[in-house]
Parts: sequence; structure tokens; C-alpha cells
Amino acid sequence: MSTMMALTALAQKGEITTGGLQTWLQNNVIPLLLLTVAVLLLWLGGGRGDNAGVMRRLGGVLVALAVIGLAVTGAGVQVGTWLSGLLTG
Repeated sequence: MSTMMALTALAQKGEITTGGLQTWLQNNVIPLLLLTVAVLLLWLGGGRGDNAGVMRRLGGVLVALAVIGLAVTGAGVQVGTWLSGLLTG
């Protein structure tokens, strides 16, 4: 239990952050996922000549990438403010 209390105290002081993990994920996991999606799209759709199916899936991938981009950059607040400004004037 003392280890948990020590970690809590360090986190409250700001000595433990998730910046390293976030940077690692951005630099390693996201590019690998994008490469995997690209290979799967080409393998599943391109081999059978189902180009329309590939483009439908690609649209979903682009939406997912936009969501990841908003989450990574922190621009979600500005986009939300802009969208609410469209409705409220």
C-alpha cells in the first residue's frame, strides 16, 4: 500500500506524467496501425477487384484518422467552439 501512496504523492507533485507514453504511442503505434490498415485494404479489396468496397472502407479510415488527429493535437475544443458558433451565430 505504501507504493501506491508514494506514486500518488509523486503524481500530485507533477513528477509522474504520461507524456512519455503519449509520445511513444504517437511515434510507434499509430504509424504501425496505419500501415496495417493500408495493407489490409489493398489485400482484401484490391485482389478481388472490389474497388468500390475499398473506397468505402477508406472513407471510414479517413474519419477514424480525423478523430485520432483531433485527440492527439487537442484541437477538439476549437472545433467544438467553431461548430457551436455555426449554430448560435
